[in-house]
Amino acid sequence: MEIRDYTFADLPEMTEIWNSVIKKGNAFPAQDEFTGEQAANLFAAQSACRVAVEEDRVKGVYIVHPVNDGRCGHIANASYAVAESARCRGIGRALVEDSIAAARSIGFTGMQYNAVVSVNAAAIKLYEDIGFVRIGRIPGGYRMLDGSFSDTFIYLLKF
Repeated sequence: MEIRDYTFADLPEMTEIWNSVIKKGNAFPAQDEFTGEQAANLFAAQSACRVAVEEDRVKGVYIVHPVNDGRCGHIANASYAVAESARCRGIGRALVEDSIAAARSIGFTGMQYNAVVSVNAAAIKLYEDIGFVRIGRIPGGYRMLDGSFSDTFIYLLKF
């Protein structure tokens, strides 16, 4: 597996993977899938956007950007999506680790995740294994597909 900057040719697979996470409804805040143009704009607007590639196929993608602007712009935020068929193979971990290195190289001093859904056990385990610290809980912060609410957690890793 290789993690590299994305290219224009990667956009269809990236969009498909991103939309699969949106459709599942247990991780991303977006409710509606992205069109190809919307996804291309999203990926292009990031401080960093890289893909995990295996056998010339995109298996995962991440984005990194400031969690806020101005005086709070030194802390990064990131989102990750791994193809359903490629999960549980270490790709998510590799993406998170690469995103941390990318954020550091850009000049960010930490990474903050604002809305890790409490039912996303795999992400929570991964983030905590890497050293992220849970610094907050938002009761009922995420509306699930069935209309019920799940808590969200805030995680921080200082570099």
